Amino acid sequence: MLRFFLNRFLLLIPTFIGVTLLTFSMVRLIKGDPITALLGERSVDPRWQEEMRARLGLDRPLLDQYVIYISQVVRGDLGNSIVTTQPVLNEFWQLFPATIELAISAMLFGIVFGIPMGILAALRRGRAMDYVTMGTALTGQSLPIFWWGLVLILFFSITLGWTPVSGRISLEFYIEPITGFLLLDCLLQNDWQAFYSTLHHLILPTLALGTIPLAIVARMTRSSMIEVMGEDYIRTAKAKGLRPGRIIFIHGLRNALIPVITVIGLQTGALLAGAVLTETIFSWPGIGKWLVDSLDRRDYPVLQGAVLMVATFIMVVNFIIDILYGLINPRIRHGR
Repeated sequence: MLRFFLNRFLLLIPTFIGVTLLTFSMVRLIKGDPITALLGERSVDPRWQEEMRARLGLDRPLLDQYVIYISQVVRGDLGNSIVTTQPVLNEFWQLFPATIELAISAMLFGIVFGIPMGILAALRRGRAMDYVTMGTALTGQSLPIFWWGLVLILFFSITLGWTPVSGRISLEFYIEPITGFLLLDCLLQNDWQAFYSTLHHLILPTLALGTIPLAIVARMTRSSMIEVMGEDYIRTAKAKGLRPGRIIFIHGLRNALIPVITVIGLQTGALLAGAVLTETIFSWPGIGKWLVDSLDRRDYPVLQGAVLMVATFIMVVNFIIDILYGLINPRIRHGR
């Protein structure tokens, strides 16, 4: 198991270097100039613009800029924002809990409803329930987030008035940030009204972002359960007279969960990517909205740092998924 762990860990190093190179290169391909976007084209003396560009190191060759960038990353320094002059890492950790809170809520929504839908469709294969659940899943997977989010706002917020349109909590409440996770902070400060307000604001973004993972988890669970339920050991369990619930959940679902765990791990990246649209639509103060604002301002350090941190987070999640593979199925860690 230790060898399996080390092999998977060492694979993270070249992946991380590749991410830094791609992040640095892609940011430089964006049209526009951060100094011009910040100061304007006509209102500032061009000599001042050149002076600021030199101060920020943007007048150096790209190779030199990359060497400086990677040396800062190795030291744990992602630089300072061109616009706010604040350390990128500090801004990231202030906003990242909001994105994680939304992503976890969306993933829990997908798992809690997706796995039972998949099991039900597999057990009722070819029947009306199968077609209804998989049709619902396919519809959910096909809905663009930007359109689905606006539909949810129009129906639940504008027409029915049940949910707030945007934000993370009502303006009447102030919660001292402790962990950054607003739901948890409300509980730690024993403010139940603020907790319900936060939960109320979380409903629509969770529905908008969680529909796609729900659909994918449901379809994968169905396919995996159908395959597993046809195995010889399932027939043996039935022949022994075991209860149907034990056969389905102990012998069937446990073995069917391996590809489902894969999908859940892969959806982490999709959720963080979808959070960019979701946070923009619902004015959710997280990494996604921060990235969009930084893109408009051509804030290179923020774009590089935020993308790198998100990519690192996804790599860590996939690493954990690989380790879980080895724990669930010993044949994987022995290379069989």
